Amino acid sequence: MRVGVVSLGCSKNRVDTEQMLSLLKAADYEIVADAASADVIIVNTCGFIDAAKEESIDTILEMAESKKTGSCKLLMVTGCLAQRYGDALLADMPEIDGILGVNDYADLPKALSDALSGKRPRYTKPNYGFLENTGRVLTTPKFSAYVKIGDGCDNRCAYCAIPLIRGHYRSRKRADILAEMRFLAESGVREQTLIAQDTTRYGSDFTPRDSLASLMDEAAGISGIDMLRVLYCYPDETTDELLEVMEKHKNISRYLDLPLQHISDRLLKAMNRRGNAKSIRETLKKARERGFCLRTTLIVGFPDETDEDFDELIDFVRETEFDRLGAFTFSPEEGTAAAEMDGQIPDEVKQARLSAVMELQAKISKKRDEMRVGSSVRAIVIGSQNGLYLARSDWEAPETDGVIYLRSDKPLSDGDICSARITGTRGDYDLEGERE
Repeated sequence: MRVGVVSLGCSKNRVDTEQMLSLLKAADYEIVADAASADVIIVNTCGFIDAAKEESIDTILEMAESKKTGSCKLLMVTGCLAQRYGDALLADMPEIDGILGVNDYADLPKALSDALSGKRPRYTKPNYGFLENTGRVLTTPKFSAYVKIGDGCDNRCAYCAIPLIRGHYRSRKRADILAEMRFLAESGVREQTLIAQDTTRYGSDFTPRDSLASLMDEAAGISGIDMLRVLYCYPDETTDELLEVMEKHKNISRYLDLPLQHISDRLLKAMNRRGNAKSIRETLKKARERGFCLRTTLIVGFPDETDEDFDELIDFVRETEFDRLGAFTFSPEEGTAAAEMDGQIPDEVKQARLSAVMELQAKISKKRDEMRVGSSVRAIVIGSQNGLYLARSDWEAPETDGVIYLRSDKPLSDGDICSARITGTRGDYDLEGERE
């Protein structure tokens, strides 16, 4: 039977999807790129914020149409939304033929067999672990992949439902991570990106403890990994040792992704975030002095965020001049402390604040990119468009940042790495360059 998967949400969810595809392939299912033409459609959902939940529901309903007009015989729902709201989904959406949560992907072939026999399986067990030794069917370009080094979260930020969905934080064994990275490298994956809900917490749950710095130090030595990146670093765990390791290896991107959320000490405390404005600024200063690209994400409209708090955030963005910045409005998530807080901010105020942050950042990004004109960068080719190659440097993370529109007299292939000179900017977030 033909199976198509629609994967929603974050890169961590994408890795889960790729492991599911590997299980299905091993069970003799045929994987097809067009889900609408499949006999079995799987929607791997996100349930992080309201907008993600709505996208998941809309996608389920869209795929359900294939049961009426196409070849689809089964519609299965997996992932975060399934984990948290499995009973409600089955009760409210008769289009769904089965549910698997984030801990049950190993049972996917059995669940499909159950559903094909007329049952309506619901697998959402609460014991959290890792799906190891399953292989991957990459949904990214063949030269690039994400590597999950941990899952779950113990930070308990007041606004975040991840611990309710993904459970407590747990690190993968270093040997398993490195084995996967070697396999990927041997398969031609030159760009590898380490991910987890909090990558800097890596190894803290082991006895003896391990660390992200030590893991990256060893991973950088794997033959065939030419660009190694890490995302989602918690600011108070971004140590001097980690920065030194990232600076030491030529194949590690000097790209520091710190989801800071805010800079007001009062709101950081209300959010149950560790650290404070002073320590955040110190970490950013150290990274900037070492020549790192700085990226962050921010929340606007958190309960009781005053005009003064927001002004402090705007001033912080203006003074820091992040190379990359994303922001989103606070979403009151069921079961989180922040959803019950007093001082909920009206939607129109949230949207106005979001617009103000992003309008400021567009100008900053343009300025920071203009400062790069004339510099040489290492670039990986990711495609082509209108006679130009599309590329990323160490300062452009997959799927989140802009691209470099690259001219080259010699032909290039996807995944090629070359030296390029930045010649100009394009729009607020993209660059232009020439192969050197």
